[in-house]
Amino acid sequence: MLRRTGAIGALIALLTALFLTPSAFTADRPARPAKAADDGCRVLAPGATAAAERAVDTACAQVAAGVWYTWGGGHGAQPGPTYGKVDPTDPASEHDPERLGFDCSGLVRYAYAQATGADILDGDASAQYYTHRTAARFTAAEGLAPLRPGDLLAYGTSADLHHIALYLGAGKMVEARQSGTKLMVSDVRLGSGYFGAVRVHTGAVEGPVLRTWGTGVWTKAQPSVRAARVYAFPGPTTVRVACQKHAESVTAEGYTNDAWSYLPDYRAWVTNIYIQGPAWLDGVPACTT
Repeated sequence: MLRRTGAIGALIALLTALFLTPSAFTADRPARPAKAADDGCRVLAPGATAAAERAVDTACAQVAAGVWYTWGGGHGAQPGPTYGKVDPTDPASEHDPERLGFDCSGLVRYAYAQATGADILDGDASAQYYTHRTAARFTAAEGLAPLRPGDLLAYGTSADLHHIALYLGAGKMVEARQSGTKLMVSDVRLGSGYFGAVRVHTGAVEGPVLRTWGTGVWTKAQPSVRAARVYAFPGPTTVRVACQKHAESVTAEGYTNDAWSYLPDYRAWVTNIYIQGPAWLDGVPACTT
């Protein structure tokens, strides 16, 4: 009888160790934020990186917590919810200064900061979509087929991207949409100004990374002032530069220079006048074509 009792005790201890304590096989897995309820916000398709899945989990935890949209929210010195501001164009934002929460880009910033341990997507929707941390880009015409959970969905135009959200998979996204609402899961709106998507590269950035200066600086489809405009930097912006070449001479801001740099994350060129550094940038290779 004593022998059976000892065996049963040992079995109970074994089952407790297996089912009630963390397994050695999961100890190295990054922790996911807990959710209070099944609100439909979760990774809904395969193929995402572990960091992208953590970003989705972080955003979804905020949905489960009932966090408010608030204009300007999430853009403090560190990623995280902040009190908002009144949007002069939106009467519904009158209570945003009283609400602790996120706007669209504030939520994306926080999600990827929590996922990576670094503030890699600070900025507004345009800055996030045109980040130098780009793994892949997708046009609106490509639809949802190539997308994976954690990709960023942008709305607006190349010069004015005004909204951004995180893709969940299965045609769903998590977003901070507008004043007067809480963070939510929505069907992806392929109309309504959908511009395209970007997949975030969370590892080390390859190639020279420099910074522009000035405001309203346009990038061009070709190294020429007469070429089509691609995107305007609203202010100083960190950019990845692939190469530089001598092309059309430009005079601006009291400088004259014929050197242009190719920015692969924008698929566009910018005169070196607006890149901080010498006229011919140190450490940037010459373009071969």
